[in-house]
Amino acid sequence: MSMTASLFSSAATLIGPGLCWFGFRQLRIRQLIEHTPTARIRSMAMGFVELNGRVECRSRVTAPFSGQAVAYWEVEVQTLRTSRRGQRSWNTVHQARSGSPFYLRDETGVALVFPEGADVRTSIGVQEETGGLGVPQMYMDYMERAGLGMRVLWAVGPMRFRERVLAEGQSVYVLGRAHPKPMAHTVSEPEEEVLEATGTDAWTARRLGSVDREVQGVVRRSSSDACYLISPRSEKAMSAEYAIKAFAGLVGGPAITLFGVWCLLELARSGQLFR
Repeated sequence: MSMTASLFSSAATLIGPGLCWFGFRQLRIRQLIEHTPTARIRSMAMGFVELNGRVECRSRVTAPFSGQAVAYWEVEVQTLRTSRRGQRSWNTVHQARSGSPFYLRDETGVALVFPEGADVRTSIGVQEETGGLGVPQMYMDYMERAGLGMRVLWAVGPMRFRERVLAEGQSVYVLGRAHPKPMAHTVSEPEEEVLEATGTDAWTARRLGSVDREVQGVVRRSSSDACYLISPRSEKAMSAEYAIKAFAGLVGGPAITLFGVWCLLELARSGQLFR
């Protein structure tokens, strides 16, 4: 019993500083949300910006599970794991997301958003759990395309499939770094007959070229940035979420550390430390 208490107390003293670091990081992100003024796309300065607008698809992206045409998707494949104590929990064995950029439009202009590296806070659109002894064929086909070699073995037990998307016309909040629009020179405009001959949707191609010319800047992650957020939730809701996380880390971290140190001192005083 004393050995278990010693290990538990030691773990607490190590976990506490980690929670403190987590709390400081969440506080930093909240400060960025609070102190970065909301900009209009047409007048946004190059650098760290906060934008609100509606999503417009730039390319035809199909969500793997629902089959929806969306601007962005991410999926998770999970298996049910049972611990030695009989506790059951879902274990993520595969994650994937689309990396195609999409447009963000407000009443003043259009920005091109690259979701790669962003913390995209989309809600779960599709979630399905299987009871074991096989999964629907659509999921098996996806796992085969993704090259998941354990898929047959996983399908014997319970599995969970999740999909999150950003749909056309959805309002989103973006906190990230704006970069100048890349310079491009058009050599010639393809005629509709040429586009059709190559299997390209002429209307889509013309629309893409038209909207690309409207783009005021590009928003993407920079390695020096503390965060890059894309969320359907409002600025106020995101600020409140990070405030709660910061409070939990900055208060809980020291409390857990002090508790662990106190327990270690008591065990040492009684001569039961690691015995």
